[in-house]
Amino acid sequence: MFHLGWFTNFMPPKSWRTHWGGHDAEEWATGKFYVDFAKSLERACFDYIMLEDSLMVPDIFGGTAEVELKHSLYAPKHDPVHLAPLLANATEHLGIVATMSTSFYPPFMLARTLATLSHLTNGRVGWNIVTSSEHRSAQNFGMDELWQHDNRYDRADEFVKIAELLWGSWGDDAVVMDRETWAYADYSKVRPIDFKGKYYAVRGPLNTLPPKHGKPVYCQAGGSPRGREFAARHADTVITAAAGIPAMKEYRSDIRARAERFGRDPDSVKLMFLLSPVLGDTEAEARAAAGRLAATSGWNAESTLAHLSAVTENDFSVYDLDGPVPELDTNGHKSTLADFFRNGHGKTLKEAASKWEIDSFPAVGTPDQVAERMGEVMAEVGGDGYLISNHGETLHRRYIGEITEGLVPALQRMGLARTSYSRGTFRENLLAF
Repeated sequence: MFHLGWFTNFMPPKSWRTHWGGHDAEEWATGKFYVDFAKSLERACFDYIMLEDSLMVPDIFGGTAEVELKHSLYAPKHDPVHLAPLLANATEHLGIVATMSTSFYPPFMLARTLATLSHLTNGRVGWNIVTSSEHRSAQNFGMDELWQHDNRYDRADEFVKIAELLWGSWGDDAVVMDRETWAYADYSKVRPIDFKGKYYAVRGPLNTLPPKHGKPVYCQAGGSPRGREFAARHADTVITAAAGIPAMKEYRSDIRARAERFGRDPDSVKLMFLLSPVLGDTEAEARAAAGRLAATSGWNAESTLAHLSAVTENDFSVYDLDGPVPELDTNGHKSTLADFFRNGHGKTLKEAASKWEIDSFPAVGTPDQVAERMGEVMAEVGGDGYLISNHGETLHRRYIGEITEGLVPALQRMGLARTSYSRGTFRENLLAF
């Protein structure tokens, strides 16, 4: 049996370009679509929904934001932190993971926000820990550019330590509510942390109650060697776009070995492999649908290259589409760029961009066929679960239903996915198997 999550973001679904978008792309900003989305995931017993985020309107590709906004790649995008309580109010068990950057939040503010969310969600909030990767984001926070890649993770290590010290600045028995003395809290059990590190100084204590059920669940997507080190040290659940069974095995083995070196039980680190199933009533229907997606998906050459330009800050518009994939470096998403180079070997830039996907393996067929393949791969890899990531135009109610009402029941019939939530908290559900 394995875990299930869904990777998405709080922005207009690109399904408005299809027959299946309804009015959701017009009304997405109210959050109602995402509330219904979360309810569907809970009915299917998903572990969590992960809400990605970024903090910029990129203009690297071609020197303007034209292509970026044409394909709504990074904007408009609303803050997932404020969506989390809405989703929690509509569900009872689903974990809700919000992205928050250690490069732009002050540690005290982030720790306070997550502690508050923990209570508003009854302990079901998670923190997707990112260091951010774009100078354009940094320039929205008074910086000219971001720190160097590995240094951002050094800072993040210290940041997480501060957050945990702040969450522990209230003793478990600090709240007494003594009616005889009229004391709400025992002052001797609420203490400053007086932290002075290499990068941050924070007095504390936190002025909120500590998070419910302990610290929030940590989610991370470390792909580079330094990112993997950070994930293995801290994360409860790790996202990976490792493509193919050998790469999946290598990534899982590496993260588990690193976690063990940090004194952690490797079984407590749940690896989630990205997957975008394409389903049909028959295999032929599914393959036809996959063909249509390949021909019309927003992830065509133009939008793919604009996306890569945004996260690597290399302007791919200046390179010949019919020439080879250029060898470039970045201070941004190093693993994303490396993956694009690897998959683009021997292809033209246009071919590489047109066919680039971030799935762990192809998953095309009937619900039973895809469920069986997911089980076979997971048995061989020995991994922990899948994070569903829809193709560009497929985030609509029909596709959500295909997964939650078609694929997941097939997985459940095969004993590969849970049929109910057996534990109480988000972390307990993750550790249930």
